Amino acid sequence: MKGNFMNDYKFSIKNMNLFYGDFQALKNINIDLNKEGITALIGPSGCGKSTFLKSLNRMNDLVEACRIEGEILLDGADIYKNSIDVYQLRKRVGMVFQKPNPFPMNIYENVAYGPKTHGIKDKAKLDEIVETSLKGAFIWNEVKDRLKSSALGLSGGQQQRLCIARALAVNPEVLLMDEPTSALDPIATSKIEDLMQELKKKYTIVIVTHSMQQAARISDETAFFLLGELIEKDLTKKIFTTPFNKKTEDYITGRFG
Repeated sequence: MKGNFMNDYKFSIKNMNLFYGDFQALKNINIDLNKEGITALIGPSGCGKSTFLKSLNRMNDLVEACRIEGEILLDGADIYKNSIDVYQLRKRVGMVFQKPNPFPMNIYENVAYGPKTHGIKDKAKLDEIVETSLKGAFIWNEVKDRLKSSALGLSGGQQQRLCIARALAVNPEVLLMDEPTSALDPIATSKIEDLMQELKKKYTIVIVTHSMQQAARISDETAFFLLGELIEKDLTKKIFTTPFNKKTEDYITGRFG
């Protein structure tokens, strides 16, 4: 059965605890994330979803007094071992944030920035990467005639798809998305959701969402967090119809949260 073998997992998290100083934000997290499909992380505000997500590419390294115990294995290798190159890790595990954050430069340079920092200088190669990435993010046709225009002139939804293109440009294996549509209108949200359905064929996607409807629409598996604990993870259909844990059921049915 799929999911029973290590080969099917992109991430395996074992006995993970995360502290900010004396405060324990995540408690004994054990979860496997499949190589294929979309895993949604749901739960009330402040339950640890985004903190967990950021630990998957060590974004929490940037937070003072953050300390992690346990193992976070990416393809079987612990990403918190000293031998791991964090720069290379973040190339493999890209991140898209809640608020679109294009660089204050033109559209072309936004997408070319990552490949350039990884040593690609050839213009023909960069042109190819930019076009492929923008096509991959379903925005090429909207911007192909204005690549030299400022990225800040795009609409919010376009900016978010540009940020996804920017993440794709360094050829990642995983895309982490922290509430990527919460700042967008319904039409832009629908475009991003359609895009995710395409991207999941090539990338492992983990998304934090405050919208249970969105989780139900787009994800293959759903994990429910509460007060820093992982309450349960299962197929999305099962989580939303016959959850194992009463706390999950109470949250899904709106009794709290």
